[in-house]
Amino acid sequence: MDSFRSRVKTPSLGLIFASIVFSARQTAAHGGHNMNKVQEGEAFSPDPLDAILWIHILLMMLSFGIIFPTGMVLGIVRNRWHVPTQILGTAIAVPAYFLGHLHKGRAFAKNVHAGFANWLMLMLVVQVIFGIYLKFHITKGFHGKIRKVAVHGHGIVGKAMPVVAWVQMLFGGITALGFCRDDHLGQCLAHFIMGSAFIGYGIILTIIMLVGQVWLKRTGRSQEFFDSALIAAWGCVNTFTEHRWGGPWVANDLQHTTMGVIWWSAGLAGVWLSRKRDGSPKRNFIPGFVILVTGWAMSAHPQHLPVSTMVHTMFGYTLMAAGLARIIEVAFVCKDKNTISEDGDANSFQYIAPFLLYASGFLFMGATEEQMQLISNAGIDHVSYILVLYSFAFLIFLFVNMLLHLYAVNSAPAVPPKDNEETERIPRMNGHSRGTDSRQIRDAEEFELEGLMSDDENPESPSTLGKNNEARVD
Repeated sequence: MDSFRSRVKTPSLGLIFASIVFSARQTAAHGGHNMNKVQEGEAFSPDPLDAILWIHILLMMLSFGIIFPTGMVLGIVRNRWHVPTQILGTAIAVPAYFLGHLHKGRAFAKNVHAGFANWLMLMLVVQVIFGIYLKFHITKGFHGKIRKVAVHGHGIVGKAMPVVAWVQMLFGGITALGFCRDDHLGQCLAHFIMGSAFIGYGIILTIIMLVGQVWLKRTGRSQEFFDSALIAAWGCVNTFTEHRWGGPWVANDLQHTTMGVIWWSAGLAGVWLSRKRDGSPKRNFIPGFVILVTGWAMSAHPQHLPVSTMVHTMFGYTLMAAGLARIIEVAFVCKDKNTISEDGDANSFQYIAPFLLYASGFLFMGATEEQMQLISNAGIDHVSYILVLYSFAFLIFLFVNMLLHLYAVNSAPAVPPKDNEETERIPRMNGHSRGTDSRQIRDAEEFELEGLMSDDENPESPSTLGKNNEARVD
């Protein structure tokens, strides 16, 4: 039977792949339509964005920004809704991709968003093929050898897709506004890369705080060891890339370079302080202090426009607050422990530093020269603009916490409850106890996953981090 499925269904994968790629190439060939409407040296034509392009933007944000990340989490915990969720996302993303090439109105010159879109859709095609192949559950002969590769490839591509989609969304906004061209490219790269790094750091802190304490304890390292090592590496890059060595020192070159120096200097100190004399992990203040000093330095950067000065000042203050909150958390709230809660949950104060990093990232990404000029020309005051950026930070913060909650409640517990445990069971309205319900849930999940997992695959929890449900994590 397996060989029959191998002969009949596997060729269909090639047909699906060929048809999608052929369609994508045909559409990509029309990616530069109406370019004659774009004046030489301009980023786009003076026409407004039409309804089709707005639909393309909204559908892509819905599929790649919300549905696929949700499906990724459901896939990690092997939930039965993983496949329907990814199918829904694909059903929205594919038509939205073609709408991006069928719009009228504003036409764009050659841009990075159009070129990068094909790579993102190629990742989607590969992910769909991996998913269909694994769903066939072909384990005999040659297919048995490549199944493990498909499992790992499916996981890697699925986890990388939200990051790649984030980059593509940034490219889309930059292209729609015509930013980051010619002399503005270097500043754009600095703002968007560093801003995304602050947001990414906040997301990592949130993950470790809510579902990663068990994993962190298993590594035998403190959180500050990883933070300090990353800070040191980033500082080395900044030290040698913020100034063209051999040329004159211009603008803020000296500040940026010295900031790189203090990053790698402090990072090395943080790595050293991350272990006790007996070799056990120890927390320290270094990462928080580096964030605080970086915020102070960025708040003092000279700017050309008043609105830009105020936005950069608020960015610096926000970053300083994040660093100070991190120091207080480590030294006074957690008192050098990873958590103070008996059930491993986070203290409410611990949410402050990650959120402020989200806000810092959005403030920095929204403070490029071209954006500040646009805001100034539109007559928008800095208070309104900063409040909008903080609103974006709250939405991303909310979505990340929702995904982590979805992960936590669907992950297998460290010690699954047993029906014969001598614990008090509260009867429910239907008369069943919680113990019986838990057994039924486990049986149902095993039945649902039976068609997706082979006998030789790891039957343990797919969690790579683990819920924070140990008695205490010190």
